[in-house]
Amino acid sequence: MSANQKVKDYMSTNVITVSPDQTLEEVKKLMRETDHDGFPVVQDGNIIGIITTRDMVLREGGRYVRDVMTKDVTVTFPDTRLIDAARVMFRRGFSRLPVVDRNMRLIGIVTITDVIRSHIERATPGKVKKLQESLEKLYGVKSIVRLGKVKISELLPTQAKVHPDEFRGREYELKRGLAEPVVVIKTGDRLVLVDGHHRALAAKKLGIEEIDAYIIVLSRDIELGLERTARAQGLRSIDDITIAEETEHGIVSEIVGGKRK
Repeated sequence: MSANQKVKDYMSTNVITVSPDQTLEEVKKLMRETDHDGFPVVQDGNIIGIITTRDMVLREGGRYVRDVMTKDVTVTFPDTRLIDAARVMFRRGFSRLPVVDRNMRLIGIVTITDVIRSHIERATPGKVKKLQESLEKLYGVKSIVRLGKVKISELLPTQAKVHPDEFRGREYELKRGLAEPVVVIKTGDRLVLVDGHHRALAAKKLGIEEIDAYIIVLSRDIELGLERTARAQGLRSIDDITIAEETEHGIVSEIVGGKRK
């Protein structure tokens, strides 16, 4: 993970939230439909808590979200270094951190999955091999890895935004023929882009139609969790990726009882 990677480069902006007045039955239904185990609780655009399956188990007897939600919430900011946010998540055992702007309004969420994806930035055969082994173990499939070219128009992105500095760096490399291969998972007839969003977008804007790639070919067609997340964010092609703007700085903050600490 590069020290220059920011939370905003990997966070999801299409965040599923709940209100404090929703019933727990509604939340359970939403968990079944989305495969998520928790949601930020938002009121008037501000995050006032978080509710997880653990909250519902530990605080039986409640009927509404406000009855069982955790009011003390750790949040992070778009310009926080991803490595700093990751340390907080691992040390405290969090699977996600809500992302807020300077006014403490919810603008995104960063997850452990996002952190894992960032670890294979600057792909090497060794890192690709580890990803391949993880996929086989997670989904119970076999796979092969081959190095080839993929059409940028056929790639399904899994990252909504890219950092402007990183984008310019990859653009510079492409112009000089120095760009590394991207990493793609082929499941069925779909090409899911896992690593190399800066390179792929830069290539598209330069009019390049194909790009070198490490292609992990799965033995059977399965829907990846990354695909579901991408679909929820409205990501269908490289054109859907946006270049982020420079915004706030910070690491994490605490919201206690709906108020910033």
